Amino acid sequence: MLKKIDRGAVFLEKNYQLFRCPKCHESFLKNNYQLICKNNHQYDLSKKGTIYFLEHQVKTGYDKNMFLPRGRMIRSGMYQPVIEQLAEWIDPGKLLDVGCGEGSFLAELNQLKPNEATIGFDLAKEGIYLATDQPIDSFWCVADLTNLPFADQAFDTILNIFSPSHYKEFHRTLREDGKVIKVVPQENYLRELREAYYPEGKPYSNEAVIERFNMEMSVEEQTRLTYQFEIPEENQLDLLEMSPLEWHVDPVIKQGLRAKPLEKITIDVEILKGY
Repeated sequence: MLKKIDRGAVFLEKNYQLFRCPKCHESFLKNNYQLICKNNHQYDLSKKGTIYFLEHQVKTGYDKNMFLPRGRMIRSGMYQPVIEQLAEWIDPGKLLDVGCGEGSFLAELNQLKPNEATIGFDLAKEGIYLATDQPIDSFWCVADLTNLPFADQAFDTILNIFSPSHYKEFHRTLREDGKVIKVVPQENYLRELREAYYPEGKPYSNEAVIERFNMEMSVEEQTRLTYQFEIPEENQLDLLEMSPLEWHVDPVIKQGLRAKPLEKITIDVEILKGY
């Protein structure tokens, strides 16, 4: 079995044309274990087979203590209807997962709809390092959403699950007939957890996010999925740690939920496909 750095090198050998230099926006050539542009800006593969495209370290607050439970919840089947809908809408080709985290959505999706080449990126280095353990032939990197290190018209599909968007960069890196598929939490998403964490109630709406997608993209498909998921007993504590929801919760409330975890959770999302 190849080491991670060698797997990364093999991917770049086949697909280096998908990347461009984030400093000068020139195209790259592959040189052993690095990408290098004509202005001699170079980016080296890490031992884990990833590339760090940022100029400076960025602290996101997202770490393995959140990513690991998140991955276990995704693998538990919590989002299976969402993943099946995504697989139905994706055209095989070159796919970019924006804000991929630890890569579990891409790994689950790959089982239903393998693609010619897949790349996942995130701002959180910890998530990307975990993603290299996923059992799929994808490339993982740390990058800035507002200055993507990818070539013009590189991708057939951009996947945008529960993460921010930058439509100017999406349009630039999409092929002429490419699509953006965005998953947005709706008002009842994780309702039971929100009510438990914040008993005083907090309004929750992403209508502005959906309206922005409709302004920036020509919408081809749009659907809302709402269902209740019965959480396997072994994953009930994972639910409490899988999102930033728990960051500012009263420790007494957390302790009570750990003693008596939720058994069911509502998934309520809007899925949009546009070009």
